[in-house]
Parts: sequence; C-alpha cells; structure tokens
Amino acid sequence: MTKRIFTAKEGNIDLLVDLTIAVIGYGNQGRAQALNMRDSGLKVIIGNKEDEYKNRAKNDGFEVYSINEAAKQGDILFFLISDEIMEEIYDRDIKENLKDKGALVFASGYNVAFGIIKPLDRHDILLIAPRMIGMGVRERFLSEEGFYSFIHVENDSSGNANEILLALCKAIGTLKKGAIDVSFKQEAVLDLFNEQAFGPAFGHVLLTSIYTLIDAGYPAEAVLTEMFMSEEMSYTYKKMAQVGLVKQVEFHSQTSQYGAMSRGIKFRNLPLKKTMKEILENIESGKFAEEWKKKTSKIIFRFLKFFATKTRINKLEQDVRSNLKLKEMNNLEYLEPNIDEFKEIKEEIKEFEEYFKEL
Repeated sequence: MTKRIFTAKEGNIDLLVDLTIAVIGYGNQGRAQALNMRDSGLKVIIGNKEDEYKNRAKNDGFEVYSINEAAKQGDILFFLISDEIMEEIYDRDIKENLKDKGALVFASGYNVAFGIIKPLDRHDILLIAPRMIGMGVRERFLSEEGFYSFIHVENDSSGNANEILLALCKAIGTLKKGAIDVSFKQEAVLDLFNEQAFGPAFGHVLLTSIYTLIDAGYPAEAVLTEMFMSEEMSYTYKKMAQVGLVKQVEFHSQTSQYGAMSRGIKFRNLPLKKTMKEILENIESGKFAEEWKKKTSKIIFRFLKFFATKTRINKLEQDVRSNLKLKEMNNLEYLEPNIDEFKEIKEEIKEFEEYFKEL
C-alpha cells in the first residue's frame, strides 16, 4: 500500500500568517508545538484550565485564555489534551465555538477513529501526530533535525485543508524529517498495537531473560546492567533507525552476529503472531475503545497500577539501583483498593493479581 510522504520542500507557512492558532492544552506536546509555531512566526494563543500548565504558558510569554474563549478566537485549534477527557471538552467548549471552516487539529486519531468524537462537517478536521515525545519535538525543531509524524485530512470544509495541513507541519518542524499520510484509524491502531502487542511481548521477553539469569545465580546488578541499564539496547535501536534493522548487525562482533542469527530458529514456534493478530482485531473492531470507556475498566486500572508496584522486578530494580549508587527511583506508591467493594469484577481482578505475581 503506497502512502504519500511529505518533506521540507512542501508546505507554505505564509498561508498562516494572518490566522490565530489556538493550542488547547499546554502539556508536553502542547508546549512544544506552541513554541515551535511561534518561532516559525505564527500568532499562537493558549487555551487551558486553571492549573500549573496555564501558569507555565504565561511564563513562556503566551496570551492564555479559557478553553472556551480560545476556541472562539482561534482560526485553527490544536486539540492537545488527554484522550480520556477530550469528548467532554469538545462537546462543551469546542464544537459550537470554532468558526465555520476553521480547522481542528488532532495529535491522536483515537477519538475520531472510534466514533467517540463526531466532528462537524463545517470544520476542517486534520491529523498531525508526531512520533516523538513533546521534549523531542521541541529539541529536534531547535536542532533542525525534524521528527516523523503521521498526518491526514479527514474533512475539507475550507477547500484548502491540505495546504493548511502542510503549512502547519512545516511550522512545527516535522517536514524536516518527513510526514506520512495515514488515516485517523490507521494512526490509532498503529499506536494501540505498539502499546498492547509489541510492548507487552517485549516486556515478557525481557523479564524472562532477567529471571533466567538471576535464577541461575548471576548477580542482579550485572544482569540488569547487561539487559538494559547500560543503554546499549537504546543505542542499538537508534542504529536500527539510522541504517536499517539488518544492516545494524554489522556494528556487533562476528560472535554476536552468529549467535543471534543461529539461535533465532529456536523461537520460531512461539504463538506470537496468533496472539498479536487477536490483539490487532480487538483494536480494529473498536472493542478496546468500548472496553476502555466502561467505568469498570477504570476500576481495574487502579488495581493494575497497584499490582505493578508489587512485582518482583520493581523491588529488584530498586535494590540494584541502590547498590550501584544510582539516583534513587521516584518509587510509585498506590493505596491498595478494597477488592470486596467490586464484587462484579472480583474474579477478573484476582486473575490480574495472579498474573502480576509472575512478573
């Protein structure tokens, strides 16, 4: 499937110079993108509730308004708040206040993709989803290195939505690296799949490796250093991105290359693809989005956060960091919820508890 890829030769920022861009939410992405667009010569205001982020925006020199007022003033709105509260804020403050033919920009496809938010046809609906944390978006703008983004025009009310999209991409700095056209649904599914399939699978492989070595008598300090604390793996990942997944093996010794390639066959029959396909289908169908909206899922989440603090690896890593005289971890502490208060999901919670005891 061929997708359009946009680079620095595209995008005309001059299209935006007479417009007001309202960034709704001044968190990590909001701050980074607002600063980048202002540095690109655009008029940027901030819409935020009364909290420390509002104060930070003021200290950074922005005009700051309520979300409702910013939505009225903006010709283009960057909607950069948490997915969980976006529907409420959209219905209350955005939907009827954004100007006709104004543009609404999402940094995540989630709410639109799964029908949680149903944007009005009278607005341009745009996606600019950086594949980089907010700090990286800012740093790579300043270094002129750029960062990848997934972008899309979902609705073109103005008749000029594609040109506006590319101008905004240029203003935040993503075209320096490249922007790939994918739908809202594709962006959301890719993001969720990475979090729900690859991430947990990688985590299990990592933990299994750690416990295999520790149970065989190897020092925990040496094992954790070898597996991730040395940052060798992050260096390898960086090289994968720079030169390619296969080519990066040339940075490793002949012994390393032979061992990795020849032993890979021993893992070929793991049911990874079957499990990952089931997770993918669950995401694509919208079942996960429906599940996450339920109140019971929020309750289960509280238990999961608590169980995670009691895992073997959490205690082990605290001890290792202490022994190696590293900066002390900001250890998370959660009060244990009362399982007896949630009889309808008690068995499901117990199943998760047993699972986390294995980690």
